[in-house]
Amino acid sequence: MSKIKIREYETHDFAAVLGLWELTGLADEKRADSALTIEKSLQFGGKFWILEDLTSDECIGTIWLTNDSRRLYLHHLGVHPNYQQKGYGRLLSEKALQFAKKTNMQIKLEVHEENKYAIKLYQKLGFKYLDKYDVMIKRKH
Repeated sequence: MSKIKIREYETHDFAAVLGLWELTGLADEKRADSALTIEKSLQFGGKFWILEDLTSDECIGTIWLTNDSRRLYLHHLGVHPNYQQKGYGRLLSEKALQFAKKTNMQIKLEVHEENKYAIKLYQKLGFKYLDKYDVMIKRKH
């Protein structure tokens, strides 16, 4: 059995994080996620945790919270395919919820409608659909 640790993101983690995001489909050029974006979000009150397998020193999961000073936004909850369906997504999510409780802030997230496992997890954790809202974005200025 693997020994697992949740720890805060460090700058040198970005290559491993990006590799995990590519493996799990979370990497997307359109999102413009970069080491600089992560660092900037941390400076503005965000949090980023790594789930690490201590037996292999491998980054096997991530969860990222950004902070707009009104609420937290959950991004990039991802778990390596070899570790999925073992409770690690829940473990990371609970870490984010503990932080939200400590800071007394709401958490908002977007989840792809086809990601049934994530939807089920979020619902078990008490997330609800935001009625009458559609998500819109403008990526280029």
